Amino acid sequence: MKNIVLVEGVRTPFLMSGTTYADLMPHDLARAALLGLLHKTDLPRDAVDYIIYGTVIQEVKTSNIAREAALGAGFSDKIPAHTVTMACISSNQAMTSGDLSLYLEIETASTLDLSAGLIAAGQCDAVVAGGVEFMSDVPIRHSRKMRKTMLSLNKAKTLGQRLSLIGSIRMAHLAPELPAVAEFSTAETMGHSADRLAAAFGVSRVEQDEFALRSHTLAKKAQDAGLLQDIVSFNVPGRDIVSKDNGIRPTSMEQMGKLKAAFVKPHGTVTAANSSFLTDGASAVLIMSEEKAVAMGFKPKAYLRDFVYVSQDPKDQLLLGPTYSTPKVLERAGLSLNDIDVFEFHEAFAGQIMANLKAMDSDWFGQTYMGRKSKVGTPPMEKFNLWGGSLSLGHPFGATGCRLVTTVAHRLQKEGGQYGLVAACAAGGQGHAMVIEAYPQ
Repeated sequence: MKNIVLVEGVRTPFLMSGTTYADLMPHDLARAALLGLLHKTDLPRDAVDYIIYGTVIQEVKTSNIAREAALGAGFSDKIPAHTVTMACISSNQAMTSGDLSLYLEIETASTLDLSAGLIAAGQCDAVVAGGVEFMSDVPIRHSRKMRKTMLSLNKAKTLGQRLSLIGSIRMAHLAPELPAVAEFSTAETMGHSADRLAAAFGVSRVEQDEFALRSHTLAKKAQDAGLLQDIVSFNVPGRDIVSKDNGIRPTSMEQMGKLKAAFVKPHGTVTAANSSFLTDGASAVLIMSEEKAVAMGFKPKAYLRDFVYVSQDPKDQLLLGPTYSTPKVLERAGLSLNDIDVFEFHEAFAGQIMANLKAMDSDWFGQTYMGRKSKVGTPPMEKFNLWGGSLSLGHPFGATGCRLVTTVAHRLQKEGGQYGLVAACAAGGQGHAMVIEAYPQ
């Protein structure tokens, strides 16, 4: 069994959608992350065996964005590349799915996962994985009736047929179709589900606002201390050089308390202040077999030890992925919650985080829904998301997974810990967890 190591991880600054990145395309951000990785590692552009990227809302012009970004970054055209999607854990998929041959007991198959699997199977020794999301310009379609009419127009052979089809167009046909913000299987938005989940676990508005304020405060502290070392500056064409995230905004409980419910109106508890915001950004990591990394003179940051994917009810347990995945990955790795020195959980909503923590601390939930004898247990807050999280740093859907893993590696180095754990929820009622071990310094 090969040891799989994280050599380096980078990301563009994560920016609120509609700001400095607004005139770009998704592959521009992905290319910037890849160039940042090349610059930081001095990796020869033909030394990579495979490139995998994750994304959620795809730009139709660059459906295989991994390939387009790789070519744009100057990687050899002989290096295969493909793109995966698994909602908010898409870049996790890119990193780990390559581990499938090694971890045969996977619960359900991220870009990190794919990469590690290719290495574990002996297919590759060096893989770049990453993710990108660009919410400043999402595909907006014509209505289905209008699309059908336009396709028929393209096939019409006579002027009469064309005029007849044009004459059939009504004002209603011109209404656009926006990208779905609701679960296809339940027709419920994730924010609405988060609000219901918070209510089910008795999470108050104050608890959610307090956690969101904690996230922003810790992120600002980490930013000011220069701890967010994975960020690579990006010279945006025609704009400024961007060097830091722009969504970190510590405020006060008083100001947060003035906001109205965003989804369940008027009495819901999920607001814009305690939710992650629409974000543009990209990430990239270099994963290698330990043997290859050492042979090339690299000093790895961490070992990628084990991972799982889980799925549960997308209606009532949509965002409980961390609760289900954490005990499974710990069991696979032969570790307990007490062995973990660094926790990095994806913060989709403050209510989602608090609901997971309450579920993990509940004997009843563990026994009734998870088939356990007792509760999972909760991560100590003094080890939890200490450099901020998705609520404050931002959440480009396809890119967050790599940020989480790189953050764990950096925190382990900074804090002197041995083991770290990443956990995340995702649309569709899915989830992911990974155990990371610090590389000996």
